[in-house]
Amino acid sequence: MKSFELKGELRNDLGKKASKLSRKEGEVPCVLYGAGEVVHFNVTKDGIRKLVYTPEIFLVNLTIGKKTCNAILKDMQFHPVTDNLLHVDFYQVTEGKPIVMEVPVVLEGLAEGVKAGGKLSLELRKVKVKGMHKHIPEKLTINVESLGLGKSIQVGNLSFDNLELMNAKNNVVCAVKLTRAARGAAAKGS
Repeated sequence: MKSFELKGELRNDLGKKASKLSRKEGEVPCVLYGAGEVVHFNVTKDGIRKLVYTPEIFLVNLTIGKKTCNAILKDMQFHPVTDNLLHVDFYQVTEGKPIVMEVPVVLEGLAEGVKAGGKLSLELRKVKVKGMHKHIPEKLTINVESLGLGKSIQVGNLSFDNLELMNAKNNVVCAVKLTRAARGAAAKGS
């Protein structure tokens, strides 16, 4: 997993007024959970932009005042109209304790069903996994070469070393769907 450096300043004032004032000054209110404590801090919008607006996942090297720790991005809140970032939650990573996070899915290969005229559809862009942070990959690669026309791969069909998949077993990750052209060719062939 890639790492990302982020510096924050401790927040003394908590609540709506303090958060609004922080946002006006170009900062984003954040909270760090874990290790039996909750730490409130602010980061700059520019400092967190490359962490938030990317499909990749990162292990965040977080520096808050004099405290340094590793964390993962847990949750984000956006304004419903302007889409500005309002709040970010981080979860502290501790050695020997598994974490749960969503990992992007990447499809690999040309499916048999696509060769037959179907269309490959990625239904689940991220899969929720549980494991030690050092075992969590940047992306989950799934080979779809043997996927036939009208067939799908579900979460229950997948397995990765040292990872437990947390999504429902019947969730469809990807499927080869029939197109009109493929239906027409199938009808003419029979």
